[in-house]
Amino acid sequence: MAVYAVGDIQGCYDELQRLLDRLRFDPACGDRLWLTGDLVNRGPDSLGTLRFVRRLGDAAIAVLGNHDLHLLAVAAGCKDTALDRHARQVLAAPDGEELLQWLVARPLLHRDRGLGWTMVHAGLAPDWDLDTAESCSREVSAALAGDPAAVFAEMYGDEPRRWSAGLNGVDRLRFVINCCTRLRYVDASGNMLMKLKGPPGEAPAHAIPWFRHPGRASRGERIVFGHWSTLGYFREDGVMCLDAGCVWGGHLCASRLDREEQPEMLGCTGHRRPGRD
Repeated sequence: MAVYAVGDIQGCYDELQRLLDRLRFDPACGDRLWLTGDLVNRGPDSLGTLRFVRRLGDAAIAVLGNHDLHLLAVAAGCKDTALDRHARQVLAAPDGEELLQWLVARPLLHRDRGLGWTMVHAGLAPDWDLDTAESCSREVSAALAGDPAAVFAEMYGDEPRRWSAGLNGVDRLRFVINCCTRLRYVDASGNMLMKLKGPPGEAPAHAIPWFRHPGRASRGERIVFGHWSTLGYFREDGVMCLDAGCVWGGHLCASRLDREEQPEMLGCTGHRRPGRD
């Protein structure tokens, strides 16, 4: 049995199939797939990607990314902009409603204590240990299960930027969603810097990658994430980024979690040009 984590697919279904063929991924033999979120948008086959991952059943674990949430918000009538035409095919598909119901039930964070890995799309607040992060993820899942449209209606925005256990209501949900699905940088005080997207070498002096904050409560834990194509495949101090920019013409990246192996990097021709998002 092998456990593989794969970075952001973003509708690049053909590339996913080629990568899994390389890995000789076989759910019938007990192989499992962890997907770091952003299954949809930008690439040419969001619909095929969702159908395939859903068919895998318990053999696949996916967390929600910001593009997944945006698709769900558009479907709920809470947002009517900036959705790729290929992703819109999900809304028109005969099984579209079933796929969306499956997608909205995905968590923001997945933690496997036996395997010793935690997966999130973007990052964790410096103040969060894994117990806190897991609890916050469950709060959002419960809210999405109860009234998803109400969550999506208040989801957009960059505030609050700093975690406090006293946050409540829509502010608390928005912070948790932003942290888990959009975070890259924080400042020394732990405020999220949501506008910054470039690699660490090009960031302003006050910007700290979330995983390098000196007070990070989750330090020492093994965390796999995506979302940061300008960072690319990256490992440091237990954290691993697997977003190698497939949709931009980079690579679709897989890494085995149950034992140490070199990552598998599938070169991609690219469906989008950086800067034309």
